[in-house]
Amino acid sequence: RLSGPANVLVMPAIHSASIATNLLEAMSRATVIGPMLFGLEKPVQIASLGATVGDIVDLATIAAYDTDRV
Repeated sequence: RLSGPANVLVMPAIHSASIATNLLEAMSRATVIGPMLFGLEKPVQIASLGATVGDIVDLATIAAYDTDRV
């Protein structure tokens, strides 16, 4: 059971994940960041070809946070 509202979506396939994230982004003021990889020895982030400067700054911030935790 969750003790509060969830802010993570786990999808079974790339197509359903893409549809869900595009829908959430269009229907709300949410910021979509991802994909994110966990469990690796070093922090890794993936930026798409269409990533904006803001997207890259977000990913760099997450990578820096993950580096501090390793």
